Amino acid sequence: MAGACRRVQRWPTSVKCFQCMLSGKRIDCQPLISSDSEGMPNHPNIAVDELRIGLYVELDLKWFEHPFAFSAFRIKSEEQIRTLRGLGLSRVRYDPSRSEAAPSAVAAASAPSPTAIAAQAELTQALAAKRALIERIRQQREAAARVAHAFVDTANTVRSIEKNLSARPEETVGQAERLIDQIAESILSTPELAIHVMGDTQSSEELYFHSLNVAMLSLMIARGIKLPQEVVGSLGMGALFHDVGRREIPSRILLKKDRLTDAERNLYQMHCQYGVEIGRGLKFNQVMLHIIGEHHECSDGSGYPTGMKGDAISLPARIVAIANHYDEMCNPACVADALTPHEALSLMFARLRGKFDAKLLQVFIHCLGVYPPGTIVQLANGALAMVATINTGQPMKPTVIVYDPEIPKEEAILVDMAVETDTNIVKAIRPGQVPREVYSYLSPRQQVSYYFDAEGPGQERGTG
Repeated sequence: MAGACRRVQRWPTSVKCFQCMLSGKRIDCQPLISSDSEGMPNHPNIAVDELRIGLYVELDLKWFEHPFAFSAFRIKSEEQIRTLRGLGLSRVRYDPSRSEAAPSAVAAASAPSPTAIAAQAELTQALAAKRALIERIRQQREAAARVAHAFVDTANTVRSIEKNLSARPEETVGQAERLIDQIAESILSTPELAIHVMGDTQSSEELYFHSLNVAMLSLMIARGIKLPQEVVGSLGMGALFHDVGRREIPSRILLKKDRLTDAERNLYQMHCQYGVEIGRGLKFNQVMLHIIGEHHECSDGSGYPTGMKGDAISLPARIVAIANHYDEMCNPACVADALTPHEALSLMFARLRGKFDAKLLQVFIHCLGVYPPGTIVQLANGALAMVATINTGQPMKPTVIVYDPEIPKEEAILVDMAVETDTNIVKAIRPGQVPREVYSYLSPRQQVSYYFDAEGPGQERGTG
């Protein structure tokens, strides 16, 4: 990663063609960045007898006190109306601006028995569905804790590798090979790959997580293109050690916050050559050496150290170049310059795509989705959430953590959008555009790190 801060322009552009490419159809897209900061207006309330399909209702109940996935939603069926009436509420708030219909005229009172029986049956069924949702959330929370634990163990291993490489090179390289083999086997063998956002709070150890991020994302691409098994291990090792040459760059350059001078930049760019020399001493194979030497080359010839173009750059190096550039934009030396995962991916597609292998970039985007893990989003019902996990097989249906001040953070609602289809993501939100308490609730980490579920979504524990 470059040591100088880079003041990156915030592109206020639409990602329409970006989303259309991913979804395979033309859609009405939202702007990349929005500054909406809507309050909570005092909406009118109506009698439950006035409910009808198309009304957007807001329940004045805690999440655990009703059977729906959200406390605010648009009514889509008569079953939902019967369930609402079965809650025992006399009146319900609704949002006229989000409704697709007007309230019904109140009907004359009639014998309540058939309606009450139907409503009670619908409520019982809905409550059973809510219990199933709560159980899914419990399982998702357990999976997230398991993945977080595995991430910490792996990060500690990477830290040990970085620390001991010079003193015990042969032993340390062997340790790295075992780690990469384990990660690669898990990523390639699981039927469905789930990528979780992790993050760390120890900014001084960023390099360890950067190298792990790049290795993880590179292996994800390798899975997406079905890279031959015999190359995958070397790809992972090259990605893990792609910045090994930075050991020869003075700290004053690596840690400098201001823009590098031309002389400092030239010296910094030497880390690629230095890395190849170190790699040869460690007896790295040619695939790994190509990655170390070429991971800053660009398909349009604008990279360094030699300005190689297109297919002249080795395939593994082209893979690592995408993963490396993406992670550098999410986790730059200056935290203030960090882009959100959504912004970074959008920028790579909309403005920088000529720098990367087009096919590999498309695979990368399809794996991470329009809203990669770590992106703060607004849902169609107005709720704020953070994308926590994506299934690379269904990247448009992530699992999100929903902000609800009535629910403790450690018990936050997790919504799997592949299962709960009543809402969708409307747009990405920059962290600076949400209140501090919301950001802290959803994602208190300054740096974004990824890890995978070795067991895969839907698999029983212990079978991964």
